Amino acid sequence: MPTIKLIADSGSTKTEWCLLNGKKKTIIYSQGMSPYFVNDVQMEAILRQEVLPHLKKIAVEEIFYYGTGCSNPANVKMVKKALKNSFNTARVNVETDVDGAAKGLCGSEKGIACILGTGSSSCYYNGKRIMKNNPGLGYILGDEGSGAYLGKKVIQYYLYNTFDEDLRSRFDSKFVTNANEILNAVYKQPLANRYLASFAIFLAENRGHYMIENIIEDGFNDFFYQHVYKFRESWKYPVHFTGGIAFGFKDVLAEMCDGYQLQLGNVLRNPMEGLIKYHS
Repeated sequence: MPTIKLIADSGSTKTEWCLLNGKKKTIIYSQGMSPYFVNDVQMEAILRQEVLPHLKKIAVEEIFYYGTGCSNPANVKMVKKALKNSFNTARVNVETDVDGAAKGLCGSEKGIACILGTGSSSCYYNGKRIMKNNPGLGYILGDEGSGAYLGKKVIQYYLYNTFDEDLRSRFDSKFVTNANEILNAVYKQPLANRYLASFAIFLAENRGHYMIENIIEDGFNDFFYQHVYKFRESWKYPVHFTGGIAFGFKDVLAEMCDGYQLQLGNVLRNPMEGLIKYHS
């Protein structure tokens, strides 16, 4: 009998799960479980409320969890504790979201794997393991090119009155908010990274305006400069991308790779399809 496996790709905003039971695949979604924003008790509550009910008491034998924040040993310990308490009999493997992206994007081939979602990160993968990894500094110090990074730029343009009258009107119609609400959400409320990233949709909905295109290109240029350019292997192997931001603006990524004379590889909304192949 094949081993019953549960694969998780967990970001700051959402987690995608896939139950592999023989040839049957069941996809489940829950909220994100970044150990920087939720503790082990909250993780167990998410698993109990949003994941376990969909498994219908199936005895999971092995878990492969790839998550944001899991480069920190203390965070790995916390995630493992939550998973083991929720899945008593399963063997639990916890790795970083970058490991998941690399395996899902590259498989057994060499390449650069990049994440552009709520946050951002990158690595050089040699077909078996990550050899070089640029540290993710989070939405305050880093996350160049991410949803939080781009959303922060949208808010800056709005609050500094940089948007022209047309864009300002569209922003007001879309979000119906004000400076006090924005500043309170960013500086006093939890999960500010998700809040910032929620404004990135404004860029996707207003493509073509020069200010919008400038924000997108500047954000991605910052990512290429701080991440992709740090790997000499970028000019030798394909550069792959995953995440909602990468998928939504893949035309910009293609133009940039062409301009920088880099080979664009896979651009996927998420790495789950590749992870299913990898663990099958």
